[in-house]
Amino acid sequence: MDNQSNRLISLDMFRGFTIALMILVNNPGSWSSIYAPLRHAKWHGWTPTDLVFPFFLFIVGVAMSFSFSKRIARGDLKRQLFGKVVKRTIIIFAIGVFLGLFPFFNFSEMRIPGVLQRIAICYFFASLVILYANKKYQISWTIFLLLIYWILIKTVPVPGFGAGVLEPTGNLCWYIDSNLLAGHTWGGAPAPGFDPEGIFSTIPAIATVLFGVFTGDWIRTSREPYEKVAGLFVAGNSLLIMGVIMNVWLPINKNLWTSTYSVFMAGMALNFFAVCYWIIDIKGYQRWTKPFVVFGSNAITVYALSGLIAKITIYTKWDLADGSIISLKTFLYENLFRFWAGDYFGSLLYPITWILIYLGLMWILYRKRIFIKI
Repeated sequence: MDNQSNRLISLDMFRGFTIALMILVNNPGSWSSIYAPLRHAKWHGWTPTDLVFPFFLFIVGVAMSFSFSKRIARGDLKRQLFGKVVKRTIIIFAIGVFLGLFPFFNFSEMRIPGVLQRIAICYFFASLVILYANKKYQISWTIFLLLIYWILIKTVPVPGFGAGVLEPTGNLCWYIDSNLLAGHTWGGAPAPGFDPEGIFSTIPAIATVLFGVFTGDWIRTSREPYEKVAGLFVAGNSLLIMGVIMNVWLPINKNLWTSTYSVFMAGMALNFFAVCYWIIDIKGYQRWTKPFVVFGSNAITVYALSGLIAKITIYTKWDLADGSIISLKTFLYENLFRFWAGDYFGSLLYPITWILIYLGLMWILYRKRIFIKI
């Protein structure tokens, strides 16, 4: 726990907005009744929902630029920073594993990858690049990560399928995960043995964090605010155009986290952040941002809490008089939302209600100046 000081309001707003959107898309009242924009793309392509995870990794990178520079400026040694990085990586990864195991703790079938696990790994390797490479080599590492993934996924032959397969079964990501993580991948993945947060697809995800680092470095320069905003828009739209061109040869694909997806989503994040920075930090329109800032100030806390409560509502069940079994989530959805709002709108109102509940809890922490840091 720590006091909040000298925060970039647009960054907290961006973080809070992303966390709220993550809760919204991850917790519908019914998975069979979801509006199209709130679904992930089935495979190639993207929807608004596919913005959420890369946005959060991008935000991690922006925050790293500020926090690392602040610690170095106050005299922290690189080995001290690296020690903190290792500790934070282990804690975030462990929280992710715990959320995956809860409530049954079946270690024999536990999913090893996950959202928080990917955040932890990307944070760790991006930290190494920041700490031990100058700006020129940081850019070189980013390009290398994107290129090496592209080259390998297109040229390395998968036994029984050949090289360059980009379907759910037969791609290099699937082959690596199904062999190295056999029995420990996500059961709801597009293909058995595949994991959308798997080993190989984490490589370009690290580049997503580094794009955020470069953005934070740009914001920290002494340039005029409007010059900074212009630079963000130019960089963002350049990456969007580059992503569209790359899509001809390597499709935008969130599950594979292709290099194209990393570049394109970094462009989307840059443009969104540019708008936030311009409206909030330059123009000073900040009052409307308070709910998102509250979320953003305790992002990991509210994400973990939402994951725990979601599982509790799913696995808390009881027998009905007719012999059927109903979960607490289904009971709440059917009796408080669906019966008057209908299938789709009721399914949307369900996570919105939870978001408001979490906002109330986080507001209490915010008012007491409690910011839970890892």
